[in-house]
Amino acid sequence: MTSLPLLPNLEPRLIGIARLASEGESIREGHNVEYFTLPVRSLLNRCATKGRMPFSWTINPYRGCEFGCKYCYARYTHEFMEMRDGIAFEQQIYVKQHAADLLRQELRQVKLEESIVIGSATDPYQPAERRYEITRGILEVFAKRQNFSLGIISKSNLILRDLDLLKAVAEHNRFRVTLTITTMNIDLARILEPRAPRPDLRLDAVRQLHNAGIRVSVNCAPVLPGITDNPRDLEALVRAVAEIGPIHINANPLYLKPCSAAVFMPFLEKEFPHLAANYRERYGQTAFLPKTYGKRISELMEKLRKKYGLEGTRRGRDIRIPVTSETQLTLF
Repeated sequence: MTSLPLLPNLEPRLIGIARLASEGESIREGHNVEYFTLPVRSLLNRCATKGRMPFSWTINPYRGCEFGCKYCYARYTHEFMEMRDGIAFEQQIYVKQHAADLLRQELRQVKLEESIVIGSATDPYQPAERRYEITRGILEVFAKRQNFSLGIISKSNLILRDLDLLKAVAEHNRFRVTLTITTMNIDLARILEPRAPRPDLRLDAVRQLHNAGIRVSVNCAPVLPGITDNPRDLEALVRAVAEIGPIHINANPLYLKPCSAAVFMPFLEKEFPHLAANYRERYGQTAFLPKTYGKRISELMEKLRKKYGLEGTRRGRDIRIPVTSETQLTLF
């Protein structure tokens, strides 16, 4: 194992997380993805907009995500390491070292009324987790604690590997798992989320978590205008969730930062050229869709939840993790 030279687009004198990233050692290379160690000094990140978020702290076991979702809002987090190419986010993955040890030391900062979410910017169960088990180590810490308000968000059925730990965490803590399912259309999902598990596998994970007694919800995010927002398609997802049990499901429109648009728009030109002009107009000056669009989607989802008997399923003291256009601003 040898140290890598500085990447070409890094400045010669780096500080903070950028310097730490540049000093990371290459762990594995293959499939156009390379993993690096990241010797971080802290694992817990306090939310920048205290009081406006449904959680107070975030934990991201990795920097970058191999799933390669074309719409991913978190690509900008690599910019903190002076990496400006949006593709680098899915090709250069940083594995946080000594995460469990850091967490044990830092949990004393968390107050009883504060909540923590794992996987707010990068998926804690992306392919790297199969080998490095950083997320599993974090769950092992929480399995020995109690009275924390904790949530985890993923779009991977790999989470089932840790079902034993999830049960242990849930036994003495307020705990919820949120699985993201963007569409039930497998072919469409493969285009939008090329290396993420198929939606039917994620739905099966929801079923197994629910049957195991884990509080679980489904996030339909992002809703892509003209691509995944057809009422019939959204209803298919709500119906599939309702067949499992009383599980809350919500939906949030696409949030498109410039760094994400740099990847998403060329993809759109290739796969959905008839929508490209409309997207350029909608997102030309803002990362957000009009509030009227969000209201329409919210009203439709509320109608569908009522139709399938899922209204009121989000009640309770445990943390729920919506990924909205507002929360996406702080999930790093």
